[in-house]
Amino acid sequence: MRILLAEDDPLLGDGIRAGLGLEGDTVDWVTDGVAADQALATDEFDLLVLDLGLPRRDGMEVLRGLRRRGDMTPVLILTARDKVADRVAGLDAGADDYLSKPFDLDELLARVRALTRRHTGRAQPVLEHGELRLDPATHQVSLGGEAVELAPREYALLRLLLEQRGKVLSRTRLVEALYGWDGELESNAIEVHVHHLRRKLGNELIRTVRGIGYGIDRPAKDAP
Repeated sequence: MRILLAEDDPLLGDGIRAGLGLEGDTVDWVTDGVAADQALATDEFDLLVLDLGLPRRDGMEVLRGLRRRGDMTPVLILTARDKVADRVAGLDAGADDYLSKPFDLDELLARVRALTRRHTGRAQPVLEHGELRLDPATHQVSLGGEAVELAPREYALLRLLLEQRGKVLSRTRLVEALYGWDGELESNAIEVHVHHLRRKLGNELIRTVRGIGYGIDRPAKDAP
């Protein structure tokens, strides 16, 4: 999952980015509201973690602008403004959740997982596909009851494809979700990750749509 983090505190931002990275998420980090606006206008993110007290442009302005544009990206607000009126204002402006500083990193990670479930229309915390199970809370993957060891980006790719079952995701979308602004990568990186997943989980799991991208089909009983 690709997350935009808008937080101007360097220590807090570094800790959040590291924690989300351990979850298998790709985090692009900006430190002011203008940069957040520019990133949201040019790139696609699965979640925005937004501090309200940003320099150059307040987080509430960023949030209101996002919703005015019709952008439905889930938003988790982080702020030291802990009055009820502040929380109500943030939620009414279009935020999906609200976390007051200081907070425990484990709670932040749990809220991010909950927002992801809600946004993708899932009720169950564990992703299941036939005999395949992926638990985002523990990062454990199993097939037929046997644990499967995945590299971090293999895990991130599998999680994204399972969360978006029934959809074909373009190679560009997958690169952005797995690498963000990290810089250069091998031109065939996604193909290599897919190859490794197929070797570990079976050739039939991930479908290639030539010229478009990759996807995991919904089981026939789940198809609309």
